[in-house]
Amino acid sequence: MEIRSTTDKDLDVFVDTVHAAFGHVPETPVEGGGLWWSALETDRCLLALTADGRPVGTAATHSFELTLPGEALVPAAGVTAVGVLPSHRRQGVLSAMMRHQLTELRAGGEFLSVLLASEAPIYGRFGYGPATYTAQLTVPRHKAALAAPRARGTVDAPAAGSDDGSVEVLRRAECGEILEEVYDRYRRAQPGALSRPHRWWALRAGQPPISPAPRYIAVHRDPDGVPDGYASYSIESGTLTVDETIATDDAVFTALARFALGHDLVSQVVFKHVPSDHPLRWRFADFRAGEVSGDMDWLYVRLLDVPRALTARGWFMDGELVLDVDDPFLGEHGRYLLTVRDGKADCVPTDRKPDLSLDISDLGSVYLGGTAPSTLVRAGHIRAHHPGAATLADTLFRTDRPPHCLHWF
Repeated sequence: MEIRSTTDKDLDVFVDTVHAAFGHVPETPVEGGGLWWSALETDRCLLALTADGRPVGTAATHSFELTLPGEALVPAAGVTAVGVLPSHRRQGVLSAMMRHQLTELRAGGEFLSVLLASEAPIYGRFGYGPATYTAQLTVPRHKAALAAPRARGTVDAPAAGSDDGSVEVLRRAECGEILEEVYDRYRRAQPGALSRPHRWWALRAGQPPISPAPRYIAVHRDPDGVPDGYASYSIESGTLTVDETIATDDAVFTALARFALGHDLVSQVVFKHVPSDHPLRWRFADFRAGEVSGDMDWLYVRLLDVPRALTARGWFMDGELVLDVDDPFLGEHGRYLLTVRDGKADCVPTDRKPDLSLDISDLGSVYLGGTAPSTLVRAGHIRAHHPGAATLADTLFRTDRPPHCLHWF
């Protein structure tokens, strides 16, 4: 079997192969773009070929930026379009492609890889761990009343309960530049968020509101008229569904939610991609008004260079931790001393006794701060070598803001 990078001439073969792997038929091109594969970077796509040259597998990566705790922006390879023809599954094709891809990414100087898993069990064996989570919130209109905030405001959130801005309803075709600019401001401050390169918006390659699917956009503007949030939504059969809500602070999010919940002629409002710990549920007069469903993993993270990855993110507590990290897929093992001082980390090989022993996928899960190391200790995935190790790790990896990712790729 041969695994090679593609060229522009291979795009049709690549697209046909990945669709066949999933049993889908490629969409018919429409005016205005919107084909998800149009954003693929052909020099970052792989084809697996049989000895006689037949394509049987695909894998690709997008060039993204990932926001880490501490608002550090780092390159991250977004793995996508991974598929193997049904006739060639369980013959080592997928493992060979994943190993080839990870080796190429590391050779190119990349130290983080991310993906969205179509099936949760698949990618753990390749070193990926779930690192962000998302849920859906469904609110019947008759329970949608918001309670007045009890707090007058704090230094950290002086406008948590008030909003002096305005909301304007636009069609998707009228506000492309606004969406791109507001999303970019949001993702730079949100741990776990991925960039949306300009070409995605220009090609309309993705899910709403990137795609050309008809949508209304509620754009929030601050008192000076500057856009600082939006909600992309559609209405069908009495249900208003919000594809995504992008807001630069909680007051803006609440204003957009209030707009959606106050819409006439709908029986319920569905908010997609809401973090399970989002304060919106606490804003309802009836705490049970919002029904949480679809609570699931979203962004998976894979570390390709442990010291580089750990020193790239910001930290919020000082301390030391010795991590014994096993990477069975790449046949590697390392023990590292993580030392954090004043928000910065140093990570070097060590022969000191470990505090924690863990798989590289577990390190991916805790990396962004969305999964507590103690949770994985209790689950039997991470081994704590002394009673205080899990608490110490929780303290170090904790972040000031939970990670969240909205982007589909």
